[in-house]
Amino acid sequence: MSIKLVNIGFGNIVSANRIVAIVSPESAPIKRIVTEGRDRGMLIDATYGRRTRAVVITDSDHVILSAVQPETVKQRLHTDSSEDDEEIN
Repeated sequence: MSIKLVNIGFGNIVSANRIVAIVSPESAPIKRIVTEGRDRGMLIDATYGRRTRAVVITDSDHVILSAVQPETVKQRLHTDSSEDDEEIN
């Protein structure tokens, strides 16, 4: 099993294998998840002081805030996966 990494903005990288969800921070349930993550000490703020545009939730219950759009993170994740597939063939 190879480790795949995805850039979530500003040089911050997360293991793609650990990502459960990439969501927008706008809804009340996601805001609640962010608050609970902060209270539990499981919040990682990777926004560099910018507006939070995506919330990445991992299988270890870490909540990661990113300043790039969820769609951008998804594209980066998909691009990295397709490049790996091309290298195998």
